[in-house]
Amino acid sequence: MLVSYKWLQEYVDLSEVTAAQIAEKMTRGGIEIDFIHELNKGVSGIVVGYVKECQQHPNADKLNVCKVDIGGDEIVQIVCGARNVAAGQYVIVAKVGAVLPGNFKIKKAKLRGEVSMGMICSLQELGIDGKLVQKEFEEGIYVFQDEVPVGTDAISHLNLDDHVLELDLTPNRSDCLNMLGVAYEVSSLYNLPVQLPQVDLSINTTTSKSNDVEVTIEDTDANPYYGAIVIKDVKVGKSPLWLQNRLMAAGIRPISNVVDVTNYVLLEYGQPLHAFDYDRFGSKEVVVRKAKEEEKMLSLDGVERTLSEDHLVITNGIEPMAIAGVMGGKNSEVQDDTTTILLEAAYFNPTSVRKTSKDLGLRSDSSARFEKGVDKKRVREAAKRAATLIQELAGGQISEEIVEVDHLSIEEPKIKLELTELNNRLGLAVNQAEVANILKQLRFDFEVNGDTFIVTGPTRRSDIQIAEDLYEEVARIYGYDNIPTTLPDSTTTQGQLSEYQSKRRRVRRYLEGAGLNEVITYSLTSPTKAKGFAEEENDHLVRLAMPMSDERSTMRTSLIPHLFDVVRYNLNRKNHDIAIFEIGSIFKTDEATITKQPVENEMLALSVNGLWHEHSWQGEKKAVDFYVLKGIVEGLAAELGLSSKLQFKLGQKPDLHPGRTAIIELAGKEIGYIGQVHPKTAKEQYLKEIYVGQLDLVSLLNVEPETVTYQTLPRFPAIVRDIALVVDEKVLASELENTIVSAGGELLKGLRLFDLYQGEHLEDGKKSLAFSLTYLDPERTLTDEEVTEKHEEVLNALAETGATLRS
Repeated sequence: MLVSYKWLQEYVDLSEVTAAQIAEKMTRGGIEIDFIHELNKGVSGIVVGYVKECQQHPNADKLNVCKVDIGGDEIVQIVCGARNVAAGQYVIVAKVGAVLPGNFKIKKAKLRGEVSMGMICSLQELGIDGKLVQKEFEEGIYVFQDEVPVGTDAISHLNLDDHVLELDLTPNRSDCLNMLGVAYEVSSLYNLPVQLPQVDLSINTTTSKSNDVEVTIEDTDANPYYGAIVIKDVKVGKSPLWLQNRLMAAGIRPISNVVDVTNYVLLEYGQPLHAFDYDRFGSKEVVVRKAKEEEKMLSLDGVERTLSEDHLVITNGIEPMAIAGVMGGKNSEVQDDTTTILLEAAYFNPTSVRKTSKDLGLRSDSSARFEKGVDKKRVREAAKRAATLIQELAGGQISEEIVEVDHLSIEEPKIKLELTELNNRLGLAVNQAEVANILKQLRFDFEVNGDTFIVTGPTRRSDIQIAEDLYEEVARIYGYDNIPTTLPDSTTTQGQLSEYQSKRRRVRRYLEGAGLNEVITYSLTSPTKAKGFAEEENDHLVRLAMPMSDERSTMRTSLIPHLFDVVRYNLNRKNHDIAIFEIGSIFKTDEATITKQPVENEMLALSVNGLWHEHSWQGEKKAVDFYVLKGIVEGLAAELGLSSKLQFKLGQKPDLHPGRTAIIELAGKEIGYIGQVHPKTAKEQYLKEIYVGQLDLVSLLNVEPETVTYQTLPRFPAIVRDIALVVDEKVLASELENTIVSAGGELLKGLRLFDLYQGEHLEDGKKSLAFSLTYLDPERTLTDEEVTEKHEEVLNALAETGATLRS
């Protein structure tokens, strides 16, 4: 909301207060002022001039030589290239020595042989946004509509000496979406009276109401009130300068006196209005109904809208003329030849307007106010205010008072404010008189019963519904700065991380130390991405009821698809070696229609591709492969003391390479997987060879770590035996390790796989695995016979599994 400081002064006497002071006061009172806009962008030395003569430049087809009266009996010659300049105009003149935005100084010049003593200006040249300039002045100089004293300061005439406050309103303070609401707010903060607009509606009583308009409402829930006023013999034209200035300061482009009045009252009262061309409306019947399915209407922005049965429309009994609360129709808009106005003032259900606006993707100043709720008591008053201004500025006769259908229920809540509870909540010691004065400043009606106030919540403040709302009002008017700072009266405890949080931090630190970078991606994704790498194929997707877009319409079921986005983003910026991880939640449900809270699981996802390390000087390179990722997970297990409980088993997962995928088990329970992304999936993602993994972080961190035991260094020597086993290529090394450990018993103190071989001298489908076995007895020296005997037991156990010694 943009609030003109000069306009605000029409309602509250702020002559002793600057715009900056108001901004500070309002911000401290709970309404943040984002910015104070100075309309003067560094302009000085501009005056009102009168073009006495305008002749074609003798040496240039597109230039004119003008004689301009700039006051004080001073007439100067100015060369002007604007196509719309003409004799008899009141214009803006930048005299020699004037300064325009950008510190552009006006100097005496000679253009094609003719002296130019200044410049006739457009509004854009004064720093005014071109979107706010009337169409006729978009590509030319600005011409005052009425006679303006020549030689006077143009800055004040154009309202460039104004300051505009930009309010950053929270949804509950929709009362400040209008000038009167802001005036009430400022008057409360400064304890000053409010001067409300005077409405004097002159009605032509000779015309019968029934001859002009009839109103019918078919859905009184969506539209409990609709009022219409017919104004005849109007003359559509330009608005006076003061009205144009008010609208432009609020960021609205002036159009015509009739339309400008509706926008002016919208800003003043917060009540959206709409003016129809009565003759183009095509009927004296106004019927408010639900649109028909696939019904179409051309809106004021020139777009044909396709409506549904959920949308409320204003019709002439046959076809839609406006989308209720959102935007009028092109066919019935006020034009230059309009002579009769049908002025609409209505109250539309906020939910209905919000849904219509969202469905159609159409936002307007009207819908922004209706969907937050307008003041029910101001609907008629705003209509009368607009009718009065139209009558004043466009002539015409108001043929009847408001023709209306009224089912509007106006209930003002009665709220109990207990003085003791107020002081307990705020930590204050305010007395009854102070609270009463604050409520008077707020202009809230109330009654006092002992230490209890019975406060009536005004309709203009829809956010005042319960006692806590009143506590807040008292606090902010009393002044947050005046509330003493105190320590909580309670027992304090030292804060610390929970065990789970501490372990999760260790996971982060380990992965960062291993060379991975943490990333954070969106929890919201598209249905297509949500189906990729899903944890459970039978789970249903968790969809948002009101998504902002299809790309952010579904809760993710895996972290991996968005890691692809991160990798691709980096690859596109020539970062080819990427190692990343993310800790985040996935969401799943077993219901097609959600009736309970979806399950949220915290996961750890990893992704590596490119080179793992590179030593350019030594000419060494190590590309990422399956075992790099496996090593990272093994290192993480070691960091958490879970190495002995971790197992990798060959497995398959959708979207992963069938021969390079491992299922991760911890203490016999599956907690995740790692593997190479299937080449087909990688190609679809515009990626090359890439390895990913995902683990259930909760399951990983909830397993009890191994007990750490310390032993003295052995006093007796160990005996090492190496064996090379030939097995089928599908046999896992872990299976052989389990057999060796079981057969080796207590004497086997160490086991290490140190070689894998496939190729020449081995049968097809076979591989050779070489292990190093360490035998040791910490209490004595082992003999060769004892070791040989135990070693034979190991070899026999291996032979039973089909393994043979490689010769």
